[in-house]
Amino acid sequence: MAGRADRPSATPARRPVSSPRELTRVGDRVSFLYLERCAIHREDNAITATDEFGVRYIPSATIGVLLLGPGTRVTHQAMSVLGESGAGVAWVGEHGVRYYAGGRALTRSAGLVEAQATAWANRRHRLDVAREMYRLRFPDADPAAMTRRELLGGEGQRVKDVYRAEAARTGVRWVRRTYDQGDFAAGDAPNQAVTAAAQCLYGVAHSVVVALGCSPALGFVHSGHERSFVLDVADLYKVEFGIPAAFDAAAEGPEDVAGRTRRALRERIRAGGLLDRVVADIQGLLAPYRQSDTAGYAAGYGAGAGEHVGVRVGPDTDEDADLVRLQTDGGGTVAGGRNYAGEVDR
Repeated sequence: MAGRADRPSATPARRPVSSPRELTRVGDRVSFLYLERCAIHREDNAITATDEFGVRYIPSATIGVLLLGPGTRVTHQAMSVLGESGAGVAWVGEHGVRYYAGGRALTRSAGLVEAQATAWANRRHRLDVAREMYRLRFPDADPAAMTRRELLGGEGQRVKDVYRAEAARTGVRWVRRTYDQGDFAAGDAPNQAVTAAAQCLYGVAHSVVVALGCSPALGFVHSGHERSFVLDVADLYKVEFGIPAAFDAAAEGPEDVAGRTRRALRERIRAGGLLDRVVADIQGLLAPYRQSDTAGYAAGYGAGAGEHVGVRVGPDTDEDADLVRLQTDGGGTVAGGRNYAGEVDR
């Protein structure tokens, strides 16, 4: 920045890049910080947010993911220090309910993404990971023999039950889940709150996924979208963190329901140690497929080798389309964004 040229140690181009071991652990960071209508600059190893009310100083290494909303302007040097600090950055829409772009990773190891690709590339193991994700949702259930349709139906019913339970707990009138992607304000207060909570969880999940070096695109439940794995991970925690925070905010009234939801969710994330849990859960899900654990695994494919070749994970659609689908038992996909509770295979 201007006025700092006499301090070589503060010159970004001359400062050595920190190693991952020197950076603040993901689990010790603020889960997310949302900024809008301000100018973001760099001051040494901090960023500053300047608006009509003044300047706020934010240590970059303490941020899990920075959500940049409408009206934000960010300098190249601010992005540089955020990248050096391993902070995720996501450009989002008004109320933080749409995702436009994301930043860089924290790790320099390809170990987890290789494990993720190994698990994803084999249809049988892809289903095994999906079952483990279901087990995280239902610790007392045994999904070992469950089909994908049964997994989707169980998850759909769980979410329906939680909506009803939270409505009863908070006294909020709940009809059904509705969301117009093009018009956030079209939903009632509880639907706006649920949407805002979901988008925040997506941002938090995305920051941890890329911080660990995983691919956001290689999902085990969701499929065909650039953030399929992010959606997989975020969905593990929506019932425990997102939906209760949304109904608490909606119970206070419709005014600024999205902002109050974000603040309530941030407190729940802090109190519940969610960042540590996300890191541990992702590492646990992919641990069986780490190279050290799967030496010689590729040589053991044998007759099943065709199982992981040319698996169809999405329809033949325009690759620019914002399309999220769900994988089925036969290697095909079904539409995302709908509840499969009560449905059975025909």
